Amino acid sequence: MKFSKLEKEDLFKAWIALSIAFAILIKGFSLSLDFLVGMFLSAFTVGIAFLLHELSHKFFAQKFHCWAEFRANTTMLMLAILMSFLGFILVAPGAVMITGRISKKQNGIISLAGPMMNIFLGVLYLIGAILVFSLENSLITQFFTYGYIINAWLAVFNLLPFGIFDGKKVYAWNKGIYSVAMLLAIGLLMLALL
Repeated sequence: MKFSKLEKEDLFKAWIALSIAFAILIKGFSLSLDFLVGMFLSAFTVGIAFLLHELSHKFFAQKFHCWAEFRANTTMLMLAILMSFLGFILVAPGAVMITGRISKKQNGIISLAGPMMNIFLGVLYLIGAILVFSLENSLITQFFTYGYIINAWLAVFNLLPFGIFDGKKVYAWNKGIYSVAMLLAIGLLMLALL
């Protein structure tokens, strides 16, 4: 994959903003070690989930011979940080901009790649959480638990079948594949709520 300087800057900006927003949501803002732990957890759970989600879109778009680069949405990143103080976050850090001729199927595959990456990561974090379950309240247990919940939530959120969400394009391409992906994402999220 090829990256421009602007794209690298936008990816980094979005990663930092999302890490701050989720740290505030998880731990509450304070100048404390606990908040720094929240920042660490967010950077390596939300941050990785976001980066790999967007890079999955980019990978498939470039595989279909399109120009594809991530662009951050500064307004939405600032809004995410502000909303985190209210106890919830609307995650819309930006998007992979794609230029080129693609079919409805290719568009569906590109759109599906991000949520499927979150489902895959969610399963990996779940396995990790199960393996370290006996280490109650440890940082490593929190890491796997946050990673699991965040990836499950991101998969469901991005698969919503309307607006600018990935789910709308997947649904337009193949309703059966969309249904399977959404059921996997909801199943993963439901496990987190148990």
